[in-house]
Amino acid sequence: MRQALPAAVAPVLVGYRATGKTTVAKQLASRFGWVSVDADDAFEEQQQETIAAFLAAHGEPAFRERETQLLRALLRQSDAVLATGGGVVLRPENRDCLKQAKRPVIWLTAPVAEIRRRLAGDPATVHRRPALAGGDVLDEVATAVERREPLYREVADVCFDTTAASLAEVIDTIAAWLVTRSEASQPGPSAGGTA
Repeated sequence: MRQALPAAVAPVLVGYRATGKTTVAKQLASRFGWVSVDADDAFEEQQQETIAAFLAAHGEPAFRERETQLLRALLRQSDAVLATGGGVVLRPENRDCLKQAKRPVIWLTAPVAEIRRRLAGDPATVHRRPALAGGDVLDEVATAVERREPLYREVADVCFDTTAASLAEVIDTIAAWLVTRSEASQPGPSAGGTA
């Protein structure tokens, strides 16, 4: 059942790869009548090549610079649930953009073992989600998650574990949080006045 919420409540999703950002974005967009935008898809559409190909040709610094430019543009699309790339929090300027966006930032998590399982079962892992440090994608998960957790925490308003319940229950919990947040931000009746 579709609910109504103002576009300004459309959240930005952060978290490590394979924590469910794209799936959750689509489900929330469907529920509230927003659109969902995946930053990785938007990057590849803009560059007309895969992230892996861009990284191979230009390196990670160039990728991160383009990612920052794209983030600024996507944050202006206020009616979109934005699923960001897993490493978007690595640059201080990106974290500043997320904190200044005046939109809810939701951090999605999953245990390292589950992230590895999801990545291993995802055919896009090798050609779309390369290991940024070189080597095997699955080998870097624990180290990368540990490094990024404080950065996700810095920008996030709330955190949800996407393995704590079924997908439907996770979506219901996030939706309820968004509704509560929206209601809390609405101005109440005016106090005072004369009788």
